Amino acid sequence: MTFQAPKGTFDWMPPRSEWALAVRDGLSAPARRAGYGYIETPAFEDTGLFSRGVGESTDIVTKEMYTFQSRGGQSLTLRPEGTASVVRAVLEHGLYGGPLPIKLWYSGSYFRYERAQAGRYRHFSQVGAEALGAEDPALDAELIVLAADGYRGLGLRGVRLLINSLGCKECRPAYRAALQEFLRGLDLDEQTRRRVEINPLRVLDDKRPEVQAQLTGAPLVTDHLCGACKAYHEEVRGLLTAAGVAYADDPRLVRGLDYYTRTTFEFLHDGLGAQSAVGGGGRYDGLSEMIGGPALPSVGWALGVDRTVLAMEAEGLLGERPRHLDVFAVPLGEDARRRIFPLVAELRRAGLAVDMAFGGRGVKGAMKAADRSGARYALILGDRDIEAGAVQVKDLTTADQTAVPLAEVVDVLKGKVS
Repeated sequence: MTFQAPKGTFDWMPPRSEWALAVRDGLSAPARRAGYGYIETPAFEDTGLFSRGVGESTDIVTKEMYTFQSRGGQSLTLRPEGTASVVRAVLEHGLYGGPLPIKLWYSGSYFRYERAQAGRYRHFSQVGAEALGAEDPALDAELIVLAADGYRGLGLRGVRLLINSLGCKECRPAYRAALQEFLRGLDLDEQTRRRVEINPLRVLDDKRPEVQAQLTGAPLVTDHLCGACKAYHEEVRGLLTAAGVAYADDPRLVRGLDYYTRTTFEFLHDGLGAQSAVGGGGRYDGLSEMIGGPALPSVGWALGVDRTVLAMEAEGLLGERPRHLDVFAVPLGEDARRRIFPLVAELRRAGLAVDMAFGGRGVKGAMKAADRSGARYALILGDRDIEAGAVQVKDLTTADQTAVPLAEVVDVLKGKVS
């Protein structure tokens, strides 16, 4: 019997997996520089956390969650998104009682039973960042800038930013009523009609062409914003412009989760086909109260690792394997292998990334392995080198080769690599 990865999932394999690691690091680096601390939450949570926090009317809750009964009879769900888990952890550990805002970032796997296609997987990876406990347009703008800087740092040039405001609890009821009145006059299936009554904004997020074709002329949330929400949104827009982040206003932009308020945004890349969103987020001032906590106005985003790798591929940025080795050691013979092994360990302890040829390869095969490794330098040790008390250091980019005394090779390589 042979086994394969389940439908809608895939394996990250070298060398492509090296790019996934590089993307995780690149997307999270701006947040780490901005003082966001790392948080890691369980891969599964109480089902109620997501049904209450994400929203009963969302496709995620009604169609896409992986839910199961524990042996103790508790209903558990593999996390379909990260924000609800982060808020739950902040509440459980009482972080809201300390300095605010609480700035956190995370990276992990998420699970949704979606129709599998290119760019849409049932097991996917995201990097996320959340700032909890402050209602400040500068915080919204900061997070958007950090995400934009993450994409820019990876070399991506084709990422577009769309922004909108969804209003607040003061002005959204009037918009909700106007939208419901419009939607009730459309030719919609029974399930969508039920959604109109529960959360009509979800209908605007419906991707089916037959639904989208009927939404022309739907009332816009931006036409119903209260004065405070208008001023808040203008401040976010102004701060983005001041920071040099280009964006486009999209008054029809809504996100697929019920907890969003005010600022909402999405990053798109046109090289991905139908699944063009590579990340997004927004403000969620009421989520803490939805899951039993105190008022904790917050804002955050999640950026897709899988789709970002695809976007980089579309822009031709995956041509070379990310360099992760500094040195590749090549022993020529058994005596050389015994002598070079502790040297490799010493180089690693000195902070260098080092691999070596295994399996008793000849010089030709070992040097091919060195070239394939992506290392900058090869460390070659043969019988004559041992007699001379030296080792050959070869620059694999220029092919320059120098004999270095064994006692000095660690310091020499540290100087070259740094």
